[in-house]
Amino acid sequence: MRIFRISFINHGKIYELYAETVRQAEVYGFLEIEGLVFGETTSVVIDPSEERLKSEFSGVTRTLVPMHAVIRVDEVEKQGQSKILDIDSDTNVTAFPGSFYAPKEPT
Repeated sequence: MRIFRISFINHGKIYELYAETVRQAEVYGFLEIEGLVFGETTSVVIDPSEERLKSEFSGVTRTLVPMHAVIRVDEVEKQGQSKILDIDSDTNVTAFPGSFYAPKEPT
């Protein structure tokens, strides 16, 4: 079985997910992620960020991520731990502007 690690920016944080399928979505400018894979629930040690991801994506069969938010996609040999990371001020990863539309301020 093929496993992909997808890193993308969401709400000012870096999300790292594992999935079985990654492809260009039918919606222009989006990446389709399907078959999200999370770690075993039988382990004694529970990671709070992975639990947050499980609850955030519970019931989701596929998700669409904007192409400009994707940092990288890797095909990996084995699944790792899904996590949410803070964007460090010392990092060289910069979020692309989220919207090209800037609403006008009322006059």
